[in-house]
Amino acid sequence: MNKRKILNDPVYGFITLRYERLLDLIDHPYFQRLRRISQLGLSHLVYPGATHNRFHHAIGAMHLMQGAIEEIRQKGHEITEEEAKAVCTAILLHDIGHGPFSHALEHTLVKGISHEDISVFIMNYLNEELNGELDMTIEIFNNHYPKHFLHQLVSSQLDMDRLDYLRRDSFYSGVTEGQVGSDRIIKMLNVVDDQLVVEEKGIYSIEKFIVARRLMYWQVYLHKTVLSAEFMLVNILKRAKELSREGVELFASPALMTFLNNDFTREEFLSNPDVLSTFCRLDDYDILSSIKVWQDHEDTVLAELCKRLSSRELFKIDLRKEEFSEAEVHEKIERIKNTFNLNDHEASYFLIQESIDNRAYSSAANEIKILFKDGTTKDVAEASDHLNLSTLSQPVLKHFIAFPSEVR
Repeated sequence: MNKRKILNDPVYGFITLRYERLLDLIDHPYFQRLRRISQLGLSHLVYPGATHNRFHHAIGAMHLMQGAIEEIRQKGHEITEEEAKAVCTAILLHDIGHGPFSHALEHTLVKGISHEDISVFIMNYLNEELNGELDMTIEIFNNHYPKHFLHQLVSSQLDMDRLDYLRRDSFYSGVTEGQVGSDRIIKMLNVVDDQLVVEEKGIYSIEKFIVARRLMYWQVYLHKTVLSAEFMLVNILKRAKELSREGVELFASPALMTFLNNDFTREEFLSNPDVLSTFCRLDDYDILSSIKVWQDHEDTVLAELCKRLSSRELFKIDLRKEEFSEAEVHEKIERIKNTFNLNDHEASYFLIQESIDNRAYSSAANEIKILFKDGTTKDVAEASDHLNLSTLSQPVLKHFIAFPSEVR
């Protein structure tokens, strides 16, 4: 067993792990793998400092959870030591199922299975290793535990996950608009009728949190250059999968080769332990080392895409509110074919056509409730007298196409 451990975090300073189980889990190879999974995909191609990883984020979210538990207890709500340990474990492990480059390659190497699903698969595996010690953790994570506010601390519109990633991503990217007062928000947390609420004094901190989230999505997570790079990465893996399944020889780690050649179903993840253990050997390094080698592959499409991503020669991107017409897309495809001497199928890898949406807050999905002094609660979008949060609740949809800069 491990004694209490202190970690030095650049965002929060010294972090104390209050439960010995946490360090045991952190030391597990499946968790250590998160050191090799970037938090922000390829955002470092725009913001050079954004090279932090999922390991950093998981530790930070766990630290905030410890503070939230203490605050809620001080306001007279019972959270037993076993519940505190379980909910801290749940937030520590909430992202353990992320694949290489986090969201950038989700549903590319593994189709139809989210990283949350894989996180549960891994928790179940660890639970077997620990002889059922994670039973309550898994119940809280899946929202099957009677105290539902514990799940809200892990996954909701005001959870410790969001509070950490906004502050951490803002810190590392240097985008100051994303800074949030996580300490202030945690001080204002309370529970009413088994629902997480924020006391009235914290309403302006919540408003800033919602605005900061909106700005971070447009400036960082959905930055047009980041979109170009990440969809180029998706197309590289799609092409590699296609070639590998046609019998073309490719350099790849054994773990990556397994997922290039197979589309595993949820049932296979559950029934075959080798599938999960192979997935847990995948990280950013598998992808990057292959891309370095694939730059010299005889397949023109794969080699060209890899060269461009490696040298940051990214596709030009046009982003707008209106959809692109079939005629516009067809014209770009024809120009790509003529410029690079490609057929229709090959040219499709050099044109990316997608859409993105940004909704900072949704009243329909697990509202953020404000608690007033008279004991009543109200959705923050209705309670706010400073900002029109109902406007920020409306999704903003944008469409884009991306293509090589040589194509005019």
